[in-house]
Amino acid sequence: MGKTLGKAPAKAPAKTTAKATAKPTAKPSAKAATKPSARSDGAERRPLSLPLRLLAMLFAFVAMVAFAVVLADLTLDPSPASVSIAHTNLHPGATLRLYLDQPAFRDAVKQIGGNILLGVPFGILVPVLAPGARGVLRVLLLTAIVMLLVELAQGALVTGRAFDVDDVILNTTGALVGWLLLGRRLGRAVHARKRKA
Repeated sequence: MGKTLGKAPAKAPAKTTAKATAKPTAKPSAKAATKPSARSDGAERRPLSLPLRLLAMLFAFVAMVAFAVVLADLTLDPSPASVSIAHTNLHPGATLRLYLDQPAFRDAVKQIGGNILLGVPFGILVPVLAPGARGVLRVLLLTAIVMLLVELAQGALVTGRAFDVDDVILNTTGALVGWLLLGRRLGRAVHARKRKA
């Protein structure tokens, strides 16, 4: 009996040391589990360095100027042969129905797809050029205003061209497509969001 009592105190410290060594290994794993959630919220995303941001904005500006030249050439070029068929459309959907009622499906795709493609560069480039206009609503509003002005200029000043509200709708839809595909990601990469206090 005396021998068993002598052995009991020697085993007890071994158990406590095992518990003591088990606790520190459990704490780092708990901290490691919380780190991915902090990174996944996007609040800690670092912006590009200033030279890279300026380079990206310069590239976007040059691309926007080139796009403006192409846009002006496509939309403000007089078309005297179209004077008899050009007509003003103030009713959303009217011209779209005409496009879709054409016997040649290829012509409908060309008209609708071409107008959508004209808006795509706005959705891609505006979030890079204007940090305050990275949100989808601002991009769409800016695109709609620019395209509305282009259509007004067409109807008032250009021979063989007419104002068409459906063109504005299609161009704005193209801006949404561009924003969804690339614009929002490029805007976040170039202009990181500020962390809220």
